[in-house]
Amino acid sequence: MLDRLQHIDQTLTLWINDLGTPGLDQLWLLFSDVKVWFLAYALIGAYIIYRLGWKRGLIIIVSAALTIWMVDQTANLVKNSVCRLRPCYTSLMLDGGLHWSEGRGGFFGFYSGHAANSFAFATVVAMALSLVKKNGFDRGLIAGVYTWAGLVAISRIMAGKHYLGDVLVGALAGSLMAIAVALLARLLIKAVEGPSPS
Repeated sequence: MLDRLQHIDQTLTLWINDLGTPGLDQLWLLFSDVKVWFLAYALIGAYIIYRLGWKRGLIIIVSAALTIWMVDQTANLVKNSVCRLRPCYTSLMLDGGLHWSEGRGGFFGFYSGHAANSFAFATVVAMALSLVKKNGFDRGLIAGVYTWAGLVAISRIMAGKHYLGDVLVGALAGSLMAIAVALLARLLIKAVEGPSPS
């Protein structure tokens, strides 16, 4: 059963990777480069403070930072425990035509920290904005951060650094950890704000 799942994962990864063209490598690498997005993170953080107020907003921003740290550390722990070689280190994938466009990085790739972090961030934004009555911009922002997260995840396959399974599990793990931390943040917000007046 595991061998069959691995074969499907390898086949789908090669198919997705083959959809890319060398001319688009720089675009996919742009989505993979976390540093490029710092300004966007800062602007979204400022918008969350604007929408939620400074107390709620700061709690959400601290919880987002905590979530990203947890997700990143967990991804590294799982990678070094599972020890699944990245596609770009696997002769079967390279012989199958895998295109890789950046440095190979560490040997192990399960699960994708990029996918986990980007989906964690998107989930934190979505849960933060669920604390207020959403307007059209809020809904557009949520759709935008999830679209961005999906493109980050796909970029890891296009770069030859991860299997499809790596990014799917990473997206799920990041989202679940973000939900858990966001629920704790909501409890903290309630404690800070005190009981609502009757």
